[in-house]
Amino acid sequence: MNPQMPPKVSLPGVKQVIAVASGKGGVGKSTVAANLAMALHMSGKAVGLMDADIYGPSVPIMFGLGMVDPKTTAFPIERYGIRLMSMGFLVDVNQAVIWRGPKVAQAVQSFLTQIDWGQLDYLIIDLPPGTGDAQLTLSQSAPLTGAVVVTTPGEVSLIDARKGVKMFGEVRVPILGIVENMSYFEDAAGNKTPIFGVGGGSKLAEESGVPFLGELPIDPRVAQCGDHGEPIVRKYPDSAVAKAYLALARTVADVANKPAAPALPHVQL
Repeated sequence: MNPQMPPKVSLPGVKQVIAVASGKGGVGKSTVAANLAMALHMSGKAVGLMDADIYGPSVPIMFGLGMVDPKTTAFPIERYGIRLMSMGFLVDVNQAVIWRGPKVAQAVQSFLTQIDWGQLDYLIIDLPPGTGDAQLTLSQSAPLTGAVVVTTPGEVSLIDARKGVKMFGEVRVPILGIVENMSYFEDAAGNKTPIFGVGGGSKLAEESGVPFLGELPIDPRVAQCGDHGEPIVRKYPDSAVAKAYLALARTVADVANKPAAPALPHVQL
């Protein structure tokens, strides 16, 4: 073992640990993580969701939760059948967390080592955007099955997503695949209109030699559901975007259980 690499955390009850990452903010990474976790749970799996974004935790809001008293509350907190942990449970959403990198890394590490996640099929880790201390700490110390990288179709998002792909390569974390969020808007007649570009996710997957996991459409209800504390997969399970997430969950589960499989073909969700 490389002496500079920290030892991997042992999570004996967790079968698969999947990081959801993005090279930049604003691509809907946390929304993807929350709905992916919900979709996996709805498929009959035991799922946990760890919010590793110390500076901007959003998982509590997306699940209709807020601050709790850590002296009287056992972590992780269960909501809609998913076990959750986030800095948002410990710090008011309006309070800025002004910490240097090492303290952020320590907090992230504690979420893994001091929380009893129990028996899980999947632990989804919502990484903060970028390639900083929190990302490196988890990539090096968590027993990651692999990472799902979220991008939008536009070139600006792709530039930063490439950095995330390279980071995981450098720390020897397999890329399970690329997800393209906000791919298009579909009207009531079924007409699809690309808002932020076309084909960026599949392009990044092809040039990186990793699977393209599919496209997620734009739906205004996604943000509404997130703001009101219930993921759209649960609130509107028959919507096109919910069906896309359920298809994504099946694809991610398949790839996670077969990490050495060849890249998947383009999947139109």
